[in-house]
Amino acid sequence: MRILCATVRVATALFSTILFSTVALSESTLSSETIRSSAARVEDKVIAWRRDIHEHPELSNREVRTAALVAEHLRALGFDEVRTEVGHTGVIGILKGGLPGPAVALRADMDALPVREMVDLPFASRVRTTYGGREVSVMHACGHDAHTAILMGTAEVLAGMRAQIPGTVRFIFQPAEEGPPEGEEGGASLLIKEGALAGPDAPGAIFGLHVAPAPAGVVSGRSGSIMAASDSFFIKITGSQTHGAMPWMGVDPITIASQVVLALQTIPSRQLDITRSAAVISVGAINGGVRGNIIPNEVTLIGTIRTFDKQVQKNLHERMRRVVKGIAESSGATAEVEIDMLMPVTHNDPELTRAMTPVLRNYFGDAWVEGGFTMGAEDFAFYQEKIPGMFVSLGVLPEGTPLDKAAPNHSPFFQVNEAELVKGVEMMTLLALSYLQQTAD
Repeated sequence: MRILCATVRVATALFSTILFSTVALSESTLSSETIRSSAARVEDKVIAWRRDIHEHPELSNREVRTAALVAEHLRALGFDEVRTEVGHTGVIGILKGGLPGPAVALRADMDALPVREMVDLPFASRVRTTYGGREVSVMHACGHDAHTAILMGTAEVLAGMRAQIPGTVRFIFQPAEEGPPEGEEGGASLLIKEGALAGPDAPGAIFGLHVAPAPAGVVSGRSGSIMAASDSFFIKITGSQTHGAMPWMGVDPITIASQVVLALQTIPSRQLDITRSAAVISVGAINGGVRGNIIPNEVTLIGTIRTFDKQVQKNLHERMRRVVKGIAESSGATAEVEIDMLMPVTHNDPELTRAMTPVLRNYFGDAWVEGGFTMGAEDFAFYQEKIPGMFVSLGVLPEGTPLDKAAPNHSPFFQVNEAELVKGVEMMTLLALSYLQQTAD
């Protein structure tokens, strides 16, 4: 359920009544030429920042170096306020324009992943650290280095035209989008709790972007649900340990777990109305046993659930518990099923998207396309539960790479076409200025 305070509901209602018929930019601050030339002037810096951050990646809630780089940059630009250590390592910058008007937020995520980089780059990551009690490699395998650099470039562009900005821009550099370490809070939900969207000049809308291995330079988005809700599950099946040579003397949780894995796949394909909404259940790990000749006492399974509809999500959870427990009990075992709801659906506000789409189409021409949706999840969704938000995608497929050979996000071979980063700066600048001008008008 979307939770909105009375103030936000009123602001949203007023916003939705504004006519957004003008798709051409004004001749001053919002002109296409001004945005392109301003973005071009910071392009080399954006690429340098991206390479620096890529070479020095940091895991969730540990983005100390990256946060310091961001905060130093915002202070050098003369931001009105720079808050640090928000949600552990988050940075929030406030840039007040020279003209009265509303407020808008722009967000970028800063954390990397426990992945060993397999791309031969002069600035490839060689970082090693501890994660989950063991030593791991660290890599920006999801493009958050690009997101941070793009928003740093956007900050410089907007700071250079602040006298003409009708309102306030709030920059949110967020840690732990990939999820905080076990036992810690983090990510968008913690930043919101610590006031990322509150206080004077609270933003009426928020924008974010994500780079993807899509055709280079293609900018895409759509109204409504674009990324799935993400739930995690833990299943423990308890049988009765016995010798592997005499399975009839016990209850084998391994064979039961095997049946459970297969049965879970029939829930989306045979028990849910697939014409209503897509859903996925994936088992990511099975653990049990220590020797080949011992049938263990218990087996555990962990995995992920992805859905786009709350009713489908609830129905799936109920069926999953029933199926797992039924299979276990039919074989003389017991089963425990725990489901944690991690992220809501990333849902682009229809009114906001309707307002911004003509502006994006007019600016980017054929490079703007209506996107689809993905089973991936994004904690940008937490912001969208509080205020209208729009999340867009930027294609960064490396030159010469066939689309069907592109490494996906989270792959050790993931690469970013740096020539397209300037387009991300243009897009974030355009969205912020268009929203402020249209809402002020």
